[in-house]
Amino acid sequence: MKLLVINGPNLNMLGIREPAIYGAETYPELCRRVKEHAEEKDVDVELYQSNHEGDLIDRIQLAYGNTDGIVFNPGGYTHTSVALLDALKAVGIPTVEVHISDVSAREDFRQVSYIRAACIATIAGHGLNGYLEAMDLLIGGEK
Repeated sequence: MKLLVINGPNLNMLGIREPAIYGAETYPELCRRVKEHAEEKDVDVELYQSNHEGDLIDRIQLAYGNTDGIVFNPGGYTHTSVALLDALKAVGIPTVEVHISDVSAREDFRQVSYIRAACIATIAGHGLNGYLEAMDLLIGGEK
């Protein structure tokens, strides 16, 4: 099984950007945790991060035909991007939306997720562990 973990804008700034909301762990630490979890579960994983909407769309499209599941934290594009929604719908790959913080308890605009309509589940507010939970959901393990 091959999983793709995609992170959108500003997630490369983990540990620096608002640590009271997103935690003190860095993006390299997230990558290490995801890779270790994939190894434990005996699945292939690729990590991708971009601050650019078009790059994220291109990477989703490249996953077509060679990826079994996507873990996606679209960051701020969650609330604005119909184009990312359309890309996910086009490829039809099972996708889990992940948010480090509990977006349901934050600002009103964060209550809207365009991405969610193309996802099989949403995991929010579980910190970096949410990524591992999403991977498990996609590979059929415990959530």
